[in-house]
Amino acid sequence: MASQKAITEKSPLLPQVASPPPPANLSSVGKTFGNILISIVGAGVLGLPYTFMKTGLLSGLIVLALVACIAYYGMMLLVWSKRALKRQGFQKIDSFGDLGFAVYGSTGKAMVDFMVVLCMAGVCVGYLIFIGNTLSYMFTGSKSQSNPKSQESSLNPHGVYLSTSLDVTRKVGFIWAIFPLELIMSGIRTLTHLAPFSIFADIVDISAMLTVVVQDVLSILSTVGPDVQAFTGFSAIPYGVGVAIYAFEGVSMILPLELAMEKKHRFGGVLGAAFLFIALIYGGFGAFGYIAFGSATRDIVTLNLGKNWITDFVQISLCLNLFFTFPLMMNPVYEVLEGRFSRGEFSFMIRSLTIFSITIVSILVPSFADFLSLIGSSIGCILGFLFPALFHLHACWHELSLIWILADALLIVFGIVFGIGGSVSSITQICTK
Repeated sequence: MASQKAITEKSPLLPQVASPPPPANLSSVGKTFGNILISIVGAGVLGLPYTFMKTGLLSGLIVLALVACIAYYGMMLLVWSKRALKRQGFQKIDSFGDLGFAVYGSTGKAMVDFMVVLCMAGVCVGYLIFIGNTLSYMFTGSKSQSNPKSQESSLNPHGVYLSTSLDVTRKVGFIWAIFPLELIMSGIRTLTHLAPFSIFADIVDISAMLTVVVQDVLSILSTVGPDVQAFTGFSAIPYGVGVAIYAFEGVSMILPLELAMEKKHRFGGVLGAAFLFIALIYGGFGAFGYIAFGSATRDIVTLNLGKNWITDFVQISLCLNLFFTFPLMMNPVYEVLEGRFSRGEFSFMIRSLTIFSITIVSILVPSFADFLSLIGSSIGCILGFLFPALFHLHACWHELSLIWILADALLIVFGIVFGIGGSVSSITQICTK
């Protein structure tokens, strides 16, 4: 069923791997496990407590576990499709884009590239929203917000902190202040100079999560009868699914990670163990955050921690982390756009217009968690569910039993239903705030 054309198009998406690494450089089981964690766990975890507040504690845990299983299956479909195509004679399938080209030719590769570009751009919009909201909160100078529980009276019926016009103006100011700095960073033509910041990002993410958990425990111990609901209604489920999909997003990294692993036959087990570990971390983090702050839970849970030098340090570090991660995430976007409109040559104009567009979107969207849900429901469903199932059916049709065909068909239905439902729910939330 798959096209028999040789894969000759250059993949614009990172990471690019021209050929399998030499055996000495292949990753061990432990290193692959760590790389999977780094590829998936990110700042999106900070929106999980708020999502649990929206869906209810029990509903949130069930949704998180369900999405983890489905996301794992979708990623393994890419690996199985790659292996099936290699048995059919294809040699170079090192990335998601390569797989799209092997299955559907140039159209398949273009579809994957386009969706990954939208995903990366959406992630960067989320970064700017996070930075703007966090810095605006930190510099409000409001003493009343130093007590997380005192914020509950400032929440609207949807559980979102009501910003004053001054807060909004301050947020917009911080985002525009970042704009020229990101323009300068976009002039860096090699990612080698930015590599050390990936280590900084991992340390900051872990530190932030530990700080939040400690504060959660202290808040829980000082609270009598936490304001927690197990289930808030079916209407919130699509919203929760969208955020969970975003939290587990990392599908574009799976084939490069599998390629770089020494014992490739163990990749499925390592990926499954990593997903179980991440799901436990996400579930505990989201549950603790929601139980600690109840209906006062903010869309960025670090904003619930009050104001002291420890939380200020963590929040500033998170902002710096996302600031330096921004150009890393934008690099695939630049490569695709410059490949289409400037023959692959560096174009500061294209990069400037792209960053400007992302900045405008980040100013118009008020809530970090709502935007995560939108990206997860729309782009995440396509990349994580629809494309893997379609590619698997196309590449392995003659090898599949009826059960596998039904499983892939159900994944497609799941992606369509929750993709549409979650997108509508997220857009409604964004437009009503």
